[in-house]
Amino acid sequence: MMNIIKRTIKGLVRVLPFYLFTFLPLTSVAQDIDPAPLDSIAILEAKVDSMLAADSALTALPEELQPVIANDTVKVKVPRDWANWKPNPQKALWLALVLPGAGQIYNRKYWKLPIVYGGFVGCIYAMTWNDMMYKDYSQAYLDIMDDDPGTQSYNKFLHLGQKIDSSNAQQVKQYSEIFKKRKDKFRRWRDLSFFVMVGVYALSVIDAYVDAELSQFDISKDLSLRVAPAVINNNSSSNPLESSSFGVNCSLNF
Repeated sequence: MMNIIKRTIKGLVRVLPFYLFTFLPLTSVAQDIDPAPLDSIAILEAKVDSMLAADSALTALPEELQPVIANDTVKVKVPRDWANWKPNPQKALWLALVLPGAGQIYNRKYWKLPIVYGGFVGCIYAMTWNDMMYKDYSQAYLDIMDDDPGTQSYNKFLHLGQKIDSSNAQQVKQYSEIFKKRKDKFRRWRDLSFFVMVGVYALSVIDAYVDAELSQFDISKDLSLRVAPAVINNNSSSNPLESSSFGVNCSLNF
């Protein structure tokens, strides 16, 4: 493509003298103006050569420093300085709200991702398992409370070979209370697992925002805490040995 453009420009430069010497004098005489001087051809050729040389130098730049030309302006892609980069707390907050863990990725704290996603996976597993147990014990409780001999799903919770005798009212009452307590327990654990998962989500959002805020906190060498032993004078006596006591002096420089 560049070779075609170069050949086109050079062709125009070769045709231009013919136009200047043939048609331009006639039009200049007719309009009483002076023809273009011969030096203008050399100046035009020099400008064309400089443009071609600049274009060749431009294409020789590295790929990451090649300019982007748009609207007659030149913009150079400057690589981001990751060593001095600071995250935006508002952006980290919105990313964490939209997708759990995205705030930690934006803050470049990748080691926190197993904690966040591990908490979500554990809560989902606990909620699923407790819901399954709740449904099983709920069905067993319904079956033992009805009078239908065809519904005996409660027997699968007993040891092998054992069965509940529906004619034994004392046994039915005992196991019905056990099934009721267990179904209520697993329902409570299922609901608790859901609230814990919401808490993990809230903690991931708070962590992303606070981490981005603290990344801009000044932790230079000017901030220091010094702890050293000291002799404290309490002015309790005129004798310096009796009015002095030993202690610890803490000084914070900022």
